[in-house]
Amino acid sequence: MSLSRTTLRLITVLFLLAGILLLRKPVFGQAITAAPTRFSVVIQGVAPGKGPDVILIPGLSSSRDVYSAEAKLLTANYRLHLIQIAGFAGDPAGPNATGPILAPVVEQLHQYIVANKLQHPAIVGHSLGGLLGLMLADTHPEDVGKLLIVDSLPFYALVFAPEATVDTVTPQAVAMRDQMLAASPDIFAAIVNQTAGALVLNPEARKLVAANSIASDRTVMTNAMYEDLVTDLRPRLAAIKTPTTLLYPFDASAVGPDSTKIDTVYTSVYSTMPNLNIHRIDDSRHFIMYDQPAAFDKAVQLFLKP
Repeated sequence: MSLSRTTLRLITVLFLLAGILLLRKPVFGQAITAAPTRFSVVIQGVAPGKGPDVILIPGLSSSRDVYSAEAKLLTANYRLHLIQIAGFAGDPAGPNATGPILAPVVEQLHQYIVANKLQHPAIVGHSLGGLLGLMLADTHPEDVGKLLIVDSLPFYALVFAPEATVDTVTPQAVAMRDQMLAASPDIFAAIVNQTAGALVLNPEARKLVAANSIASDRTVMTNAMYEDLVTDLRPRLAAIKTPTTLLYPFDASAVGPDSTKIDTVYTSVYSTMPNLNIHRIDDSRHFIMYDQPAAFDKAVQLFLKP
């Protein structure tokens, strides 16, 4: 099947925003009895009050199981709240089927933290999950004790055009959303298989990306992608005082040995944000937890350390 370069480029955006999809159902853990409607939560680890609370948010179209390996390393000392957005990775779309998605999800995260009396939990967010964590720290700073952003930008369109604005990117984001929504299952599957390698070096993870992206509700997925592309939090960064760590990947095999351009993108866009530590993880693509699990765990443990 032959796919145009333009189509491939448009679809690649989707998956660069995405977190990896694994199994729909949690491998282990206990589901809360009164779940929010915009997302579901699985709780693992120590009993309430016996350890710090950590909320882990996966990326676009992702299952919570993107954090499964890391969660197994944390359950002895932490109480984990693993999120999965409704409509992603095979979950029913629920209210995310229509209207805005990101802001309502952030508001329900706030409600979840308050209702469960979580005391300044640590937030870990990958890709779109990192943007959601940043939005929560902005709108409800009292909720977030600390924030770990895993390969996410406050305005994703900068990856394609450093001079991009919300106004200039909106028509492209609309076209991207509409093309993704209209793609036939065969075309969509072909594009997924061709673009999966851009996301992760791990061969098995590539297969999972290609196989499981299809399980997401296409409307929820494309609308969330659109919202991500037209959300610009750069003007808000200076006001976000939450202690934050940013992890970003560098893969010399894809872009060459000089990391200067990649380094500049991340350091410059977050330059106005106080209380920020930035760490690069080498020999990795978007899914650091799969390409460099030991380095990812080391960074998470350091982040969570009191």
